[in-house]
Amino acid sequence: MMRGRSAGGSVASTEEVVTKQVPKQRAAEPTAPDPVALLRSRKYVGLLVIAATLGVPVAAAAYFFLSLVSHLQRWVFTELPQAVGFESEPLWWPVLPLFVAGVLVGLTVRYLPGRGGEVPAEGFHAGGGPPAPKALPGIALASLTTLALGAVVGPEGPLIALGGGLAALFVHLVKPAAPTQAVVMIGAAGSFAAISTLLGSPLLGAFLLMEASGLGGATLGIVLVPGLLAAGIGALIFVGLDSLTGLGAQSLAIPSLPAFAHPDVAQFGWALSIGVGAAVLGTVIRRGALFLQPRVERRLLVATPVLGLVIAGLAIAYAQGSGKPSSDVLFSGQDALGPLIHDSATYSVGALLLLILCKAVAYGVSLSSFRGGPIFPAMFLGAAGGIALSHLPGLPVIPAVAMGIGAMAVTMLRLPMVSVLLATLLLESDGLAVMPLVIVAVVVAHVVTAHLTTPPPVEAGEGVEAAETAEAVEPAIGSPPAVSTT
Repeated sequence: MMRGRSAGGSVASTEEVVTKQVPKQRAAEPTAPDPVALLRSRKYVGLLVIAATLGVPVAAAAYFFLSLVSHLQRWVFTELPQAVGFESEPLWWPVLPLFVAGVLVGLTVRYLPGRGGEVPAEGFHAGGGPPAPKALPGIALASLTTLALGAVVGPEGPLIALGGGLAALFVHLVKPAAPTQAVVMIGAAGSFAAISTLLGSPLLGAFLLMEASGLGGATLGIVLVPGLLAAGIGALIFVGLDSLTGLGAQSLAIPSLPAFAHPDVAQFGWALSIGVGAAVLGTVIRRGALFLQPRVERRLLVATPVLGLVIAGLAIAYAQGSGKPSSDVLFSGQDALGPLIHDSATYSVGALLLLILCKAVAYGVSLSSFRGGPIFPAMFLGAAGGIALSHLPGLPVIPAVAMGIGAMAVTMLRLPMVSVLLATLLLESDGLAVMPLVIVAVVVAHVVTAHLTTPPPVEAGEGVEAAETAEAVEPAIGSPPAVSTT
């Protein structure tokens, strides 16, 4: 038996030391909340009722926000040129809206509370809670201007922030003294409702927020149920509003794709290559965005309009060089992704390579200065790269697109599960057939990206963050009622 010397000089056995120390350590540890008891509590049921109720207005707000973005894009780039006397959009037209976008976004970030929301170059930030009510106007204005006037970012980031912020605002109005963690959980439910249908599935929206937040175990189940309920209610609201208003569905799912039977050995080899290529391209884009970001912040009112003009120049150069519309480079790619895949045969390899170059640079510039989300441009770039590679032997279009989408998504998001689901669920009937290839491409891209990326410094206390989150859940909904034995 091993023996050690005690502080007073006497020799004690290892078992004796452990026996004396372990009870003290266990006494100091907080008791984790019982998930079953929390689910049975009346306050948790009340939380579910609130989440279901808030799913309706939040989903409606998200629907009309997306519809407004779509109609503004059409008005600015199609109807307005015709209204001022042009038969169609002039080649130089993107200069005007993108310069205006840079001015308005710069002013919003500089002078309104909340700085227009999070900078998309920094990716998703979990655990910070919903934005303050006073920040919501600035987030809405910056993102609406960015998305409607042509910058290359997506709507998912603002939708998550606005959905969570609106839900939290409702809680503050109804019960100003609500616990902080209750507000956070209701805000998360609002984010679920806002983002789920945009991504084509409430489950995909749930995976996005779960994987980005890093929740797990009992805490995951407690937070997930209100969010899923709000997302399900939100999906029904989206369908109902589409039927009532006729404004169009706001979903990314791509229907009517060519059938794909099953992968072969050659395609698994392509999965390795696509994973490596996407990791390199995505890392270059992110590093460029992070390099520009602090320089933009120092000269916000000048740099943002200038970068808007850079994006416009890239779109004009692509349109001039390829004969394709400048909208391929502009915007998030959310609406252009389906037509790109369906019309892939009309794009030459040279046009696709020029599109990838111009879109990638415009994407990095937009991430550094405008306000939006990083998902959709990454997916569009992945699809364009896959289509370009499909001109080589042994690689059909559909698996090439799926692998490109998944690999680029995981490079930019660092969320492997979400990236696999994005590439498979959004391809509808072909999703199951291409899933093995997508998994290989995503894993390779994720690992290569980790090797290419300099890890951020670890802050003190980061290792206990998950434990603190779990401990804070119980005050969020109150202690469960005592179980009577009578």
